[in-house]
Amino acid sequence: MQQPLYILAEGTNRTHGRSAQDSNIRAGKAVAEAVRTTLGPRGMDKMLVDSSGEVVITNDGATILEKMDIEHPAAQMLVEVSQTQEEEVGDGTTTAAVLTGELLAHAEDLLDDDLHPTVIVEGYTEAARIAQDAIDDMVLDVTLDDDLLRKVAESSMTGKGTGDVTADVLAKHVVKAVQMVHEDDNGVFHRDDVRVLTRTGASSSATELVEGVVLDKEPVNENMPRSVSDATVAVLDMKLDVRKSEVDTEYNITSVDQLTAAIDAEDSELRGYAKALADAGVDVVFCTKSIDDRVAGFLADAGILAFKSVKKSDARALARATGAKRLGSLSDLDESDLGRVDAVSIRSFGDDDLAFVEGGAAARAVTLFLRGGTEHVVDELERAIEDAVDVVVAAIDKGGVVPGAGATEIAIADRIRSEAAGIEGRKQLAVEAYADAVEALPRTLAENTGMDPIDALVDLRARYETEGLAGIISSGRSGEIGDPVELGVIDPVAVKREAIESATEAATMIVRIDDVIAAK
Repeated sequence: MQQPLYILAEGTNRTHGRSAQDSNIRAGKAVAEAVRTTLGPRGMDKMLVDSSGEVVITNDGATILEKMDIEHPAAQMLVEVSQTQEEEVGDGTTTAAVLTGELLAHAEDLLDDDLHPTVIVEGYTEAARIAQDAIDDMVLDVTLDDDLLRKVAESSMTGKGTGDVTADVLAKHVVKAVQMVHEDDNGVFHRDDVRVLTRTGASSSATELVEGVVLDKEPVNENMPRSVSDATVAVLDMKLDVRKSEVDTEYNITSVDQLTAAIDAEDSELRGYAKALADAGVDVVFCTKSIDDRVAGFLADAGILAFKSVKKSDARALARATGAKRLGSLSDLDESDLGRVDAVSIRSFGDDDLAFVEGGAAARAVTLFLRGGTEHVVDELERAIEDAVDVVVAAIDKGGVVPGAGATEIAIADRIRSEAAGIEGRKQLAVEAYADAVEALPRTLAENTGMDPIDALVDLRARYETEGLAGIISSGRSGEIGDPVELGVIDPVAVKREAIESATEAATMIVRIDDVIAAK
């Protein structure tokens, strides 16, 4: 009767109770600590080297956590937080990760004080609701003109390897790109219409905004023209090749005449493709599938510029930029099926040729063509530009902007503390702990900027009490307390809302876990 009863498979590990909570919280805190020093305009970069020797240098929170290849299941939740933040609003990934880590750290202290995990979760949830209300009250009553959007983009890019001077130029390109993209009937921006392409070989100041699409493609035949003006464009989703039977067939050729007839029929079919396009007045062809070499030769003879194996995403962008329809057949080709562009040209960059499709009739796609001295530089520049585009779209499309530089977090913490006094029971302790966790963000900004974090936090609170707005402004090797709105440090409200929501959900989920059962 005293023999042990085995429920789990042999080799299964089980950690339960406070040991499980401590393990999960420590894992979450460790991940947050790994990205803490990257926060803010003076944040540092991380060098990540994978097993194959590939090197990534970045201070983008989502990229760092993704490349770290984290295995601990609780720590993986922080990776998911940053990924959600990136997908929803494009920026604030480090903020969300750091806030999650701080919430876990304060939850650990509350557990040490014998607060039940459910009480902590209830307190954090209530504090998050108060935080969202505080964010709503911080939304600036301003017009989202080009100048303000440029400040939003620049605030996002500052400290991400773009340089302060270059960030201003790049921010102008980003805002112009977003403004050039048309809205659809529901007033929603198509994010895919703002494309990014990178090439090494020049400084980041050589970045340009192309009103159209840039393709990493070269003509299928060297005898084709390298530039076409006022071009009629066809976008094809079909092979320009000899049609093949859908069933296995075998042909027996017994004479030269039969062979000649077969070759002539094949040749006639291929010439037919080129003739159909030429008769329709097509100047440039973009094909998502293969183009037979003989068809390429016939197209070149007709003076038509053609590109094969174009990506589906590129084909969609070309169709939106030129107003062309994506065609699966050349039968009954009509003028309404074709698009128009001002120019298509082939430009050489080192050993590579790129196709510039500019001035589309529909003008529904633009390309930010980024330059940089090395692959590492252009990769980080691309991440910064992608984030900047996302935050500009978020500012326009998702509720406006709020002061940056930690000012909104100070206001959130003050609001939570003021309302915590009206909350009964032990839940009040969790609400107050949430305020302390939020204040860790401006404290980290101050520390990364070179200021004393404690003195900076005290000064921020005092300045907020007297003037209602105060943030950490980077200045040279250190920083100062100032008005972020006056100095142009602006963030989209959607970034703050998403960071509060996702960090709270992750932290409360981890705190509630009291049993970890891991298979062998």
